[in-house]
Amino acid sequence: MRLRRADCFDPKGERFGIPTFPWRCAPDGYATRRQLRAAGLRPGGQQVAAQCLRPRRRRDPLTAYLYRIDRAKPVRPMTPARRAALERANAARRQCPGCGRDAGYVIPASLGTCVPCAYPEGTSDGIAA
Repeated sequence: MRLRRADCFDPKGERFGIPTFPWRCAPDGYATRRQLRAAGLRPGGQQVAAQCLRPRRRRDPLTAYLYRIDRAKPVRPMTPARRAALERANAARRQCPGCGRDAGYVIPASLGTCVPCAYPEGTSDGIAA
């Protein structure tokens, strides 16, 4: 879909089905998920209320979905059980499946193991030790 900036202004939602505004031109009262989160809010089950579009050459336009701030709910507080579950999940991401040690960092998905297991010393794979 080839758009111009003028095509992205549809405040009544006749063309796209929901109100549409050019990039960075949303009216007050709307926010993206990230903006809501920065304000300590969450969408709270509401549907997308509007969108911002930015035309791009040779590709589909960038879309930012907007939610109503007045319908947003506060972020749920972190409970001790959720904190413990998050700590366990992060610890599992640091544990090497090859040697079983805590690597001290999140294991890269591209390697699948810690760096010493992925590149053991003495191999001639072209990487300097």
